[in-house]
Amino acid sequence: MPGINGIDLCKLVKTDRELMHIPFILLTGSSGEEARLKGIECGADDYINKPFEKELLLARVHSILQNRNNLQQYFFNEITHRPNTLKISKDDKEFIDLCISVVEKNLGNDTFNVKLLVTEIGMSHSNLYKRVKAVSGQSINSFIRFIRLRKAAELLINTTTNVNEVAFQVGINDIKYFRQQFFKLFQINPSEYIKKYRKVLSNSTYRFNDENNPK
Repeated sequence: MPGINGIDLCKLVKTDRELMHIPFILLTGSSGEEARLKGIECGADDYINKPFEKELLLARVHSILQNRNNLQQYFFNEITHRPNTLKISKDDKEFIDLCISVVEKNLGNDTFNVKLLVTEIGMSHSNLYKRVKAVSGQSINSFIRFIRLRKAAELLINTTTNVNEVAFQVGINDIKYFRQQFFKLFQINPSEYIKKYRKVLSNSTYRFNDENNPK
């Protein structure tokens, strides 16, 4: 790479909003702590000293991609109320829980947007984008919408609120758009979701309509 080294390339990738979510492994002939520190500072996901075996590189790549896939599957399970047996780091779980809490707290706020989420979470826009992309594979706007739809699913299951009212309660005022996005995420329209999963209140106890319903 004439005119640029691996550290510089890593910095360029990790400061580009369209690329910063991509895992980056530095391959270097420098074994000193200073070189390793520079690798960490520029945002590299892993660091391998030369010479190295091809199998080691492939194993590291596989590990990073598997961890990323597990993390995004965990997020998808959490959003769609599916059983979640996948293990993720405490830091990632706390981040997901915090984001869900912040968005749900602001469901009734018509002005809530990416900028406000950045402020509430206490991260820069670029760092939040990178973290959200890694966790969900989505943009921040899509990430927020998924959390709104997650809450919508809860309301459709646990209350007698109708579809239109639920859409407004989670901050989506376009009913057609709400139905489209709900189907896109859950692969079932809201009305059918109610029929399949809504809990029926009877004598202060819940009866489930489907033994395979979400938790």
